[in-house]
Amino acid sequence: MPKIEKPVSIFNDNGKAIRFGWARAPLFVYDRTLLLVPRRRISEADRYIISSPTHLFVFEVADDGYLGYVSIHMVSLRDRKKLSKTFPSLFSLGSFEMPDSVEKGSVRLHRKQFIVDFIVMKSGARVIKVDIPRFDRHRTLRGEVVLIPPPHSESIATVMPWAKNNAFRYSVHAPHFSVEGVIQIGVTEIAFIKGNAWGVFGRVRGVRPNTDIRYWAAACGASGGKQAGFSIGYDSADSRHGTENAFFLDGKLHKLDHVTFHISPTNWLLPWRFTSNNNRLEMVFTPEVEWTGSNRVLSYYSARKRFCGLFAGRVILDNGDPFEFKITGLAEKRKTRF
Repeated sequence: MPKIEKPVSIFNDNGKAIRFGWARAPLFVYDRTLLLVPRRRISEADRYIISSPTHLFVFEVADDGYLGYVSIHMVSLRDRKKLSKTFPSLFSLGSFEMPDSVEKGSVRLHRKQFIVDFIVMKSGARVIKVDIPRFDRHRTLRGEVVLIPPPHSESIATVMPWAKNNAFRYSVHAPHFSVEGVIQIGVTEIAFIKGNAWGVFGRVRGVRPNTDIRYWAAACGASGGKQAGFSIGYDSADSRHGTENAFFLDGKLHKLDHVTFHISPTNWLLPWRFTSNNNRLEMVFTPEVEWTGSNRVLSYYSARKRFCGLFAGRVILDNGDPFEFKITGLAEKRKTRF
């Protein structure tokens, strides 16, 4: 699997994606202006998952060409109640101005219905600011949280192609943040305390294939006296150049090869099992809360099943040592058709 160790452009002079592989940092240079495809086929998204012992939040901004959206999901881990709000934007077509660089540029969306900022700091920290006057009926959602990476932390960056239509996906995932701040829903304050609250960052840039089914899971938390996290997933892209699967311990990346999701076809709330082709990962996911959603605009269609719950398992680190963990996170299946 090609490992990239210095900055390289994804594209050649004709705007075709030609450099594929994986890296321990966002070394792939993505310049949207070089892409010679219709803007409706470009897909760009940033997502954050933050969790505490009591709550899990998902903040997402996505521009899929025909449809853009801002979504916020909240799950109470104690009583399994959930709240969601999505603000769709038909024919977004780049109007969200998603930044090219992972390490520079912020997402700032200020509308009448909401304010959502994803801010990148020079220190490597990330800030989420949100203000939604009508999040749940007449209740507001307001708050600010800071995601702080461990010293000298790494991330898993991959570029993978599809066989046709110059389709590719450049993804960067960093499931290793500690979180502090407050989110207020109505008069209820939800505190995120450093050392007891955790965050996952994920970013995707690319050109969509005509159809795809994608599985993805990620989590972060304290386990065995360490900060543990992972990001794993697969779809119909060509992963021979390098998978996007990795486990993180105190911010250090331990590379995994192929990981398979084993899910009951009749009941997705039964425990899921995860295995790797080289026996480095054995994990069970116990879903606790499920939520689904779909969108359709002209020929564009997207549907998602999403679950949060507890991941428990054993991973073999790069030095051969085993590490056992239990952490809370998210797993999902997403189907898209263009």
